Amino acid sequence: MAKVTYLGHAAFYIEGKGIKALIDPFLSGNPSSAWKPSDVKELDYIFITHGHDDHLGDTLQIAKDTNATVIANAEISAYLTSKGLKCHSMHVGGRYAFPFGRVKLTPAWHGSGITEGDQTLCGGTPCGFLIEVEGKKLYHAGDTGLTMEMKLLEQEQVDLAMLPIGGNYVMDIDDAVRAVEFIKPKKVVPMHYDTFPVIKADPHEFQSKVGSLAEVIILEIGQSYEI
Repeated sequence: MAKVTYLGHAAFYIEGKGIKALIDPFLSGNPSSAWKPSDVKELDYIFITHGHDDHLGDTLQIAKDTNATVIANAEISAYLTSKGLKCHSMHVGGRYAFPFGRVKLTPAWHGSGITEGDQTLCGGTPCGFLIEVEGKKLYHAGDTGLTMEMKLLEQEQVDLAMLPIGGNYVMDIDDAVRAVEFIKPKKVVPMHYDTFPVIKADPHEFQSKVGSLAEVIILEIGQSYEI
């Protein structure tokens, strides 16, 4: 069985046959993170949705400590390769078969600038990920507003969707509910809320508004769920 652990903000740990992976490992700078970078001892992959600090997070340290391969768009991959990391670059719409299963990059409406000192570097196009693990399809939307492209995911028969609900920078609760209507996942986990005051949101309100559209799994930070 694949297992998903919520680490706070938009960070998740995924474990299944042939894969131990992190998505957007914003750990040390996250006031509510469940883990520290040093807690990650073994890792195969790190998925990065875009270049902002609260998503690129501790990728450099963790990837160097574990020799994990980073999966990201071409621009972020080039940046991280220049820092000595091992990367597999992709772009939105691309799909690739990894040893554990297939991965597809999905559209996300957001920014992706990488902060380095007083400079902002090009982080390419932000994305979400459709990740296949043990025959299950997991969708991590990344940071995004509501997009019509999400309607295309209905055909993927997503088992578990991880959707932002915090508003301001990303979808708010009402738009996230519309995203559930578009995607039609079996189950959905709300993310990207309450980390900062500007993205405060109530996951139980989201759960109530989703209703019978999907099963909403509200994970406490550090809590795991088996699919």
